[in-house]
Amino acid sequence: MKTALIRSLFTRVTLCFAIIATLLLAGCSAQTTHKTLTPQTVTSYNTAYSGPKTTLVVGAFDNRSDYARGLFSTGGDQLGGQAKTVLKTHLQQTNRFRLVDRDSAAATGQEAKYLGSAQKIKGARYVVTGAVAEFGRKAIGDKQLFGLLGAGKKQIAYAKVQLNVVDSLTTEVVYSSQGAGEYALSEREVLGFGTNAGYDATLNGKVLDLAIREAVNAMVNDLESGRFSVATQ
Repeated sequence: MKTALIRSLFTRVTLCFAIIATLLLAGCSAQTTHKTLTPQTVTSYNTAYSGPKTTLVVGAFDNRSDYARGLFSTGGDQLGGQAKTVLKTHLQQTNRFRLVDRDSAAATGQEAKYLGSAQKIKGARYVVTGAVAEFGRKAIGDKQLFGLLGAGKKQIAYAKVQLNVVDSLTTEVVYSSQGAGEYALSEREVLGFGTNAGYDATLNGKVLDLAIREAVNAMVNDLESGRFSVATQ
């Protein structure tokens, strides 16, 4: 009787160890997952519009903030270049303007030669210039009972951009708009449980996109309400 009981107990213990080992191996194995995300767009994206459109070209977009401009910067205005690309996308997706691209003129000109045709570059009456006026990051944290009970941390990124629409014939600034945004990533650990995220570099791009999107939304709203008017071509 005792022998049978010992065998049964041994079998159960062995089975438990086998299950635990299987779970541990499954937890240690590499796994890959993927999902698609819907990018944030301007408010007027995919909305009907039958009004007149004017031709715009995006001019200089500079980083006027202190971010990435210090002694240890890598050189080149990467933030301004990124902002310019984002601005082009959002302006085009408003469906309220005709956008021409001077940055790709050399490449498109070469393609036109391959096609045996001459480029017919369209002039733009208005130039949109921009600047990243403010940009920064900070991390704030708190501790409960000197960190023994837990701690929290928040990463915050902030951006403010300014847009000016300039008449290329008169150099007059006919319109200006601004946009600002803030992105935050929070994490909290309680008694050893919770999240412990590292530095999230994607917050930079997200907050820059948000600020530019808000400036373009303001531009479209003022255009449709009559507070901003441009000559059509």
